[in-house]
Amino acid sequence: MNRRARLMNWFLRLVFQAVCRIDLEVIKKIPTSGPLIVVCNHINFLEAPVLLPHLDNPAVTSVAKKESWKNPLFKFLFDRWEIIPIDRDAVDREAFRRSLAALDQGKILVVFPEGTRSKDGRMLPGKPGVVTMVMRSGVSILPVGFHGYENFWENLKRLRATDFHIALGTPFHIHLNGDAPSRDVRQAVTDEIMYKIAELLPERYRGHYQFNGAVNYRYAVAD
Repeated sequence: MNRRARLMNWFLRLVFQAVCRIDLEVIKKIPTSGPLIVVCNHINFLEAPVLLPHLDNPAVTSVAKKESWKNPLFKFLFDRWEIIPIDRDAVDREAFRRSLAALDQGKILVVFPEGTRSKDGRMLPGKPGVVTMVMRSGVSILPVGFHGYENFWENLKRLRATDFHIALGTPFHIHLNGDAPSRDVRQAVTDEIMYKIAELLPERYRGHYQFNGAVNYRYAVAD
């Protein structure tokens, strides 16, 4: 990470700590090296601009929809964080290759299996595209749950600080137990990954992944 990127991260930390109450001590518990896949829920635009500058770590990268590069600000930020653009409307082999290469290099890859922002904070169904990468890489997965900032813009207009809560789960990996990676199995694995995130969130944020009692996991195995 070059000096300009670190200066940008420093500036963003100042900005977001001024307008958000961020769980900084939780961020400090995120590993500093991989290979590791960090799976997160996706509420709005804030996750990357808050998380990545506070990690301030060249070993951390992420993926984002290629349309984000049409926004000059996002393009500026994402290029400096070396974010990997992905085409959500096609099988993007180049994004897949770059993601696996990052993991092979011992990096931490942050992904959002919902594939889009929920906006109201409630979890959307996870998309199975990330599962192929998870199974191919075989690396550990760390679930991270975000909540509390779905009203960020409204709070900002009223000069109110916004809570930005972060919860870390327990690392796990995926074991297919001899099952063929069919479409149904890949979706089941995706749902288990999403339930791992849902377990970290207050009930009103779980959306599609509400549950009563303990979740029964077949493929997600604790490290």
